[in-house]
Amino acid sequence: MTASPTMKVEIWSDVVCPFCYIGKRKFEIALAQMPGRDRVTVIWKSFQLQPDVTAGLKMNAVQHAVQRKGWSMDYARQAAAEVSNRAREVGLEFNYDRTVVANTFDAHRLSHFAAAHGKGDQVTERLFKAYFTEGRDIADHDTLAELAVAAGLPAGDVKNLLASDLFADDVRRDIDQAMQMGINGVPFFVFNDKYAVSGAQDSAVFLGALRQSFAGRRAGGESASRAAKP
Repeated sequence: MTASPTMKVEIWSDVVCPFCYIGKRKFEIALAQMPGRDRVTVIWKSFQLQPDVTAGLKMNAVQHAVQRKGWSMDYARQAAAEVSNRAREVGLEFNYDRTVVANTFDAHRLSHFAAAHGKGDQVTERLFKAYFTEGRDIADHDTLAELAVAAGLPAGDVKNLLASDLFADDVRRDIDQAMQMGINGVPFFVFNDKYAVSGAQDSAVFLGALRQSFAGRRAGGESASRAAKP
């Protein structure tokens, strides 16, 4: 009996992006339906929606939307409620009033470090939950260290990472690659360098992309240099 082909899924995202967290869960629902899911390697890629955010803003995401986008407070709250409802549909709890607006660069460095230790998905999940559900400051090094150690990463190595610029080049490389591919919004899923899905689509869309990618692997199809929507 021929074994199912191996494949990779690269996901560009930012841990303060609500649709990235929702999209992650919808993708996982689809992946759980795949007989060959144990042969799928998921690679988290860095993207920053707001790279200019500075420390010490002391505001939540709703307040920041009012300031940054010029929305009224009522509109911002309505938008947050609508996104929270979408999150609830896939079992996620969003507490926008507790969010702490933060620069995500160090969180992305931690994700790369975690991936190098086989903990990329676990740490990415914890970062999303810390921001959207628990109201944690994911730019704070003590918070990042706590999340990383809870995921099973060595405390000393995490401390050294956060005190350095390790994996900074990896974060920048992901962001540069996204620009070269024309990715201007996240989440963005690339299947085997060939097929892509943009946004927090229904699980059925992700399932279709997974099946199409597996079929392409079996057929020995060539990879594309640019991802195209299926």
